[in-house]
Amino acid sequence: MLKPIKKEEQYNDALARVYELMQTDIEEGSVASDELEVLSILIKEYELVYHPIPSPNPLEAIKFRLDQMGLSEKELGDILGYRSRKSEILSGKRKLSLAMIRKLNEILHIPAEVLIQAY
Repeated sequence: MLKPIKKEEQYNDALARVYELMQTDIEEGSVASDELEVLSILIKEYELVYHPIPSPNPLEAIKFRLDQMGLSEKELGDILGYRSRKSEILSGKRKLSLAMIRKLNEILHIPAEVLIQAY
């Protein structure tokens, strides 16, 4: 019977069991499939509390997304509408404005929650 994960040892055991299950050919709707799904949910909930992933720095998120999309920093200047401010923003000398955050969210699909953080 599966139980909530409350300790690191239980967490590690659950991870090991998920690994074992994923190494097999699980049939959808089987007992093993259900076990894998429930363990994944339990692990996720434990990680949210004890191993949270911090949100990325807004500037790092912009650089990462540009790289992912194969865009240059010059193209970032075009997106923001301020070529001269692009370097000031990426260096941290100038903060993102609300209009810039909206454009970055709309065009680069970076979550607004990431862009509005202090940096």
